[in-house]
Amino acid sequence: MEILVALIAAALFVLVGMPIGYVLIAASALAIWLTTDTPLVVVPLRMFNGTDSFPLIAIPLFILAGALMNASGISQRLTDFAARLVGWMRAGLAMTTTASSMLFSEMSGSAVADAAALGSVLIPAMKERGYPAPFAAAVLSSSATIAILIPPSIPMILYGAVTGASIAQLFLAGVVPGVLAGVGIMLVSRALARRGGFGESEPFRWNRTVRAARAAAWPLLIPLVILGGIFLGWFTATEAAAVAVLLAAVMGFLGYRSLRRADAAEALVESARQTAVVMLLVAGSAVLGWYLANQQAPARLTGFVLSQVESAWAVALVLDGILLLAGTILHSAAAVVLLVPILLPLAESVGIGPVHFGMMVTVSLAVGQQTPPVASVLIATCSIAKTGIWEVMRVNVFFIAALLAVLGLVTFWPDLSLFLPDLLLSD
Repeated sequence: MEILVALIAAALFVLVGMPIGYVLIAASALAIWLTTDTPLVVVPLRMFNGTDSFPLIAIPLFILAGALMNASGISQRLTDFAARLVGWMRAGLAMTTTASSMLFSEMSGSAVADAAALGSVLIPAMKERGYPAPFAAAVLSSSATIAILIPPSIPMILYGAVTGASIAQLFLAGVVPGVLAGVGIMLVSRALARRGGFGESEPFRWNRTVRAARAAAWPLLIPLVILGGIFLGWFTATEAAAVAVLLAAVMGFLGYRSLRRADAAEALVESARQTAVVMLLVAGSAVLGWYLANQQAPARLTGFVLSQVESAWAVALVLDGILLLAGTILHSAAAVVLLVPILLPLAESVGIGPVHFGMMVTVSLAVGQQTPPVASVLIATCSIAKTGIWEVMRVNVFFIAALLAVLGLVTFWPDLSLFLPDLLLSD
């Protein structure tokens, strides 16, 4: 009954249009006041404790690194390189969009940042070349969500902070699913373009590819330094984020001399704005998660599910279903902080380890970024493409199917994602 009070209050606050971060805080405070004797001073204390974590410092730093690279034109160099690599294929610009997202995601860790950085360039370019606007928005939206699969990933950082799981292992585990998601999106793009009769390819030019590779050489070193430093133990994920900011600033100010002070100031402001949104969600989720834990929600859920199903595969399907549903109504940051402490005991009860479950969570939330009503990435790309959400969804369902296929592989074939951390980080 106590748990229902919090959930009903949250649903009512959402219906009246309250932002999700405030919904989580208000619903938690109301439930604590009505169902417990705990003083409400616990609310700000739990909000502070939920965000007082060293690994979480990586979030604003990776967001800032992505903003600086976008402002200095580094993301454009990566896009040009991707265009030369895959632009000669059928639906070449769609392929370029996906490849660019895979490259840029290795530096930003944020799907929304990826969509904003690449969408303003690639969506108009696709529309000018005859690609339908809904297709262009769907390709960019689904491609941008790869940013939370390929490291560094903000949801993975949050997951590691919440569970204590190794962020380095999570990063390595995300590589193969991220690449598979990119390949799946490319294959769907090619099939849709062929069926729709658009997306004619351009001839491959070796000299242009070499020039683009030279122009992108220094930016391509950034993910190698970041990820290599983490995996070799030179620095933590948080320290790697600081290194990413330093490299982006040095390349922008001194290397290419394309980053102006005004651009850097704007990047700082935008990064602060995005960080505030994420951390408010984290703080609110921490309060509600603490309340649900005190009401023994994890134990109750575990007991209920195990009383209904016995197979580990069935429990895995239940977990995926809960995560997919949560992804449609919660921001990925809120979903991680709120649901993972509740669902992880259930996962571990059937032999699903923390890193394996972390991949299930991340891929499920990647799908959630594409499914209304929240669909943060989808909404951002629809705004850039100037087209309606439901028009885009009629195309996006094919890309969502590709992401769901990756989720199935990650869930029922753990070695697909776990073999890299087992191989490279084994004792």
